[in-house]
Amino acid sequence: MLYGILAATTALLLSALLAALLRVPALRARIVDRRRRTRPVPLLGGLAVALAVVSVTWACHWTGVAPLGDGVGGLLGAGSAVAALGLVADVWRLKTRFLVLGTAVAAACVVPYGEIGVPGGALAAVWIVFVAGAFKGLDHADGLAGTVGVVTAFGVGACAAMEVMDGLAVLLSVLAAALTGFLMHNWHPARIALGACGSLFTGFVLASAAVVTQAGRGFASSAGVLFALTAVASADAVLVLLSRRLAGRALLRGGPDHLAHRLRRLGLTPQGAVVVLAVGGFSGVLVGVLVHNGWIGESAVVWVVGGALVVVFGLLKVSVYGARRAASTQVRAQLRVRNG
Repeated sequence: MLYGILAATTALLLSALLAALLRVPALRARIVDRRRRTRPVPLLGGLAVALAVVSVTWACHWTGVAPLGDGVGGLLGAGSAVAALGLVADVWRLKTRFLVLGTAVAAACVVPYGEIGVPGGALAAVWIVFVAGAFKGLDHADGLAGTVGVVTAFGVGACAAMEVMDGLAVLLSVLAAALTGFLMHNWHPARIALGACGSLFTGFVLASAAVVTQAGRGFASSAGVLFALTAVASADAVLVLLSRRLAGRALLRGGPDHLAHRLRRLGLTPQGAVVVLAVGGFSGVLVGVLVHNGWIGESAVVWVVGGALVVVFGLLKVSVYGARRAASTQVRAQLRVRNG
């Protein structure tokens, strides 16, 4: 217990320190989020999180304080490869299809085929890629991806602890602590962002760890728990894909169409939107943990799915694309007037 607290504290402080140190070099190298029109936000916060998690976790393993156990080292290695791929995307703007392909290969390497079979493993790999991409999408709002990541890490870590997967539980507690340290610099107004490096790393590790904890259980039960643990990220991805499809927009084309964007249009502040989504994420995680441990019936997951669907279809009615085009038209008209 004491070693676990020490590891988490070290990861928190190291992540906060690295995020502060990497901010200025990222700004000078113009490794910034171009989607934020008002101010440049550097993208190397994810590198700080990944370095903190990998270094602290491997230090615990090498010293014998908290051995990783079978499979956890491979999961961390695959997550590191995904983080490296995301870092390349942050620096050189790698195309999305290469990110998806690389994440899929990494996911295929960590799925426990021996316990869930090849068809189940293929579905699990697809789900891991989906969740990793969903967390990448959450990085559009200050504090959102980190907050949801912390909540999810605690939930998946609790499932791992109940399965006596001590190495996996240590990894997830270190990830939660590293994200907390990063949030010291990412809360609105953010001074640094996760970028593809950190968001893909976080989503990949969380999704892969969740799959491992559910291996050997029934398909329906596992699927329900997996969705509950990642309800906010999954709902956000479904909302964005469905919204763009209905609007006839390219699925990979960015836009102000995520959960946080729509909550902002309903009048919430940036901080308020994050808090609301964090509460939603915690509710889903709590149900997932309780169902996983058999403390409540599996039917409780239906309420999480139903709630997510209500939110998705309710927020679909919030206008986002037309409002942006109108604002852009108004700005252009004002510029023409000024220029005579």
